[in-house]
Amino acid sequence: MQIIAAQINPILGDFEGNARKVIEALQRAKKRGAQVVLFPELTLCGYFPDDLLLDPTFIDAMEKKLQEIGPHTRGICALIGLARWNESGQEKPLYNSAAIFADGKLLGFKNKTLLPTYDVFDERRYFEPGGEEPIWEVLGKRIAVTICEDVWQHAGKLDGYVDYKRDPIEELKKKKPDLVFNLSASPYSFKRVDTRVSVFQAVAKTLQCPVILCNQVGANDQLVFDGHSLFIDAKGTLIQMASGFVEEDLVVDLNDTRPHKYTEDPIHDLHAALVLGVRDYFHKQGFQKALIGLSGGIDSALVTCIAKEALGAKNVLAITLPSRFSSKGSVTDSAQLAKNLGVELKEVAIEPLFKQYLALLEPMFQGRSFDETEENLQSRIRGMILMAFSNKFGYILLNTGNKSEMAMGYCTLYGDMAGGLGVLHDVTKSQIYALAKRIREIPQTIIDKVPSAELRENQTDLDTLPPYEILDPVLEDYIEKRLSAEEIAKVRKQPLELIRKIIEKIHKNEYKRRQAPISIRVTQKAFSKGRVIPIVHKLT
Repeated sequence: MQIIAAQINPILGDFEGNARKVIEALQRAKKRGAQVVLFPELTLCGYFPDDLLLDPTFIDAMEKKLQEIGPHTRGICALIGLARWNESGQEKPLYNSAAIFADGKLLGFKNKTLLPTYDVFDERRYFEPGGEEPIWEVLGKRIAVTICEDVWQHAGKLDGYVDYKRDPIEELKKKKPDLVFNLSASPYSFKRVDTRVSVFQAVAKTLQCPVILCNQVGANDQLVFDGHSLFIDAKGTLIQMASGFVEEDLVVDLNDTRPHKYTEDPIHDLHAALVLGVRDYFHKQGFQKALIGLSGGIDSALVTCIAKEALGAKNVLAITLPSRFSSKGSVTDSAQLAKNLGVELKEVAIEPLFKQYLALLEPMFQGRSFDETEENLQSRIRGMILMAFSNKFGYILLNTGNKSEMAMGYCTLYGDMAGGLGVLHDVTKSQIYALAKRIREIPQTIIDKVPSAELRENQTDLDTLPPYEILDPVLEDYIEKRLSAEEIAKVRKQPLELIRKIIEKIHKNEYKRRQAPISIRVTQKAFSKGRVIPIVHKLT
C-alpha cells in the first residue's frame, strides 16, 4: 500500500483555495498510483479559525466544499479534516472531524476525542468531544483515525497542562488496528520536532502497528506550523519524515523498513520558522513590502536578513535614523549590511527634530536633568518617521524588539514598539546571537558590538539589564517551564533576590506588552499568543 501525507499550507477561511490544494493532491496521488491520501487537521479551513467558527455560513461553506471534493476521491481513499455541525444538539455546536472517503463514497466521520484548551489552544470553546474510537475497513486493512491531540495524552507530553480522563490509544489497543492515521495541526516551537517524534513512536509501540502523521505547514497569524509529517513502523522506528516549513507530499511505502536518520537542528529550524512566519503573514494578506528601522545593532540586522529571505531584497526598505548619540559604526555597519543583502537603505537623521522637541519642552522641564524622558523622545521620533514611510508607501513596519527586552520592559511605547509584526518578540537575545552567527551577510562588527540603545552617552544594555547569559535562562525557566523563583535560583545558582527582581519586572511590564504588535510564536510560551496574565495583580 502506498500512502501520501499531503503536507499543505492552508489559508484560514480560503475554502476555494484550500479545496483546490486537496483536489490537486488527490490528482498527484492517483498519478503516482497511491491508494490513500492523508491531509492535515481542519484541512478545509486551516488551523485555527477561532471565532470564525461561530459564523454558520463558515461551517456551511466548508461542508459544501467537502461535497464538491467527494467525486475527486473516486479510485482512491482520502482523509480530510473539517469543522462540521454537531447534529445531536448537545452542548457545543460543532465537531472537529476527519471525513473518510473511499472510491468516491463518504464512509463517515471520525470526531476528535481530546480537545485542548490550554496554551494556544481553545478548542473546547467550539467543539464537542468525539465518542468511540471506530475502526474502518479500508483496502483490506483495519485503520484507526486520530486527530492531533488524540495521541499526545498517551505519551504524557502535555507539559503538565492537562490529564485527560480518556486515552484514545489505550481504547484502540483493544481493537488491534493494522494502521493508524493522524491528521495534525501541531504548531512549531523551539526543539519541538524531537518531542513530536517520540510521541508517535510511543503510539506505534503500544498499538504494534505503523503510524502515519500528516501535519499542517505554514503560518497563520502568530502560529507557525512546521510540517515534518512522518511515518513510523510497528516497532516504533522512524522510517520517513517530510521536510520542514515547506509544502510537500510524503510518499509512504508500508514495506519500507530503512530507518530515517534525522538530527534536529534547533537554530536552523528557528530561522526557518521566522522566515515562514514573515512570508505567510505578508503573502496571505496580500502585503508585499517590509520596512525596517536599521540601527546597526544585531536585532534589526537579523530582522532585515529574515525579511530579505522571506520577501526578496526588492521588497525590503531599511531606514537608518542616527542621532547625536549614534556611534559612527552604527551607520557604517547598517550601510554594509544593506549592501551585503542588496536592500535599499535610506538615512533620515533625527537630530533636527530632537532639538525642536527639546526646545519646545525646555520651559516646562526647566531645572530637570536629562533622563529616560529625553531618551524615549528619540525612540518616539524614530517611530513616527518609520510609520510615516509605512503610511505613505504602503510598507508594513517590522518591529525588531526581542523577548529579553520585552520581558524587562526595555522598550518604548509608541517608539521602538511600533510596527505591524514583531518578528523576534519570542526570541531571546542569546538565540539572536546564535541565529546571526550563521548568516554570512551580517558584518562581524555587528555581532561583536556591545548591545546599546544609543539614547545617551556611553549607554549599554547592561546599565539596565542583567547580562543576557543570566537573564535568558531565567526567562525560559519562569515563562516556559513555570518554575518558582526559589527553584530557578537553585537551578541557575543565582541569588534569589536577583531572580525575584527579574520576575517582578516581567509582571510590571505586562501593560507594555499588551500594546505591542502581534508577534511570531516560536517557543512553548510566547508573551502574546497562549499567555494571558492580568495587568493589575499583586503576584511577584
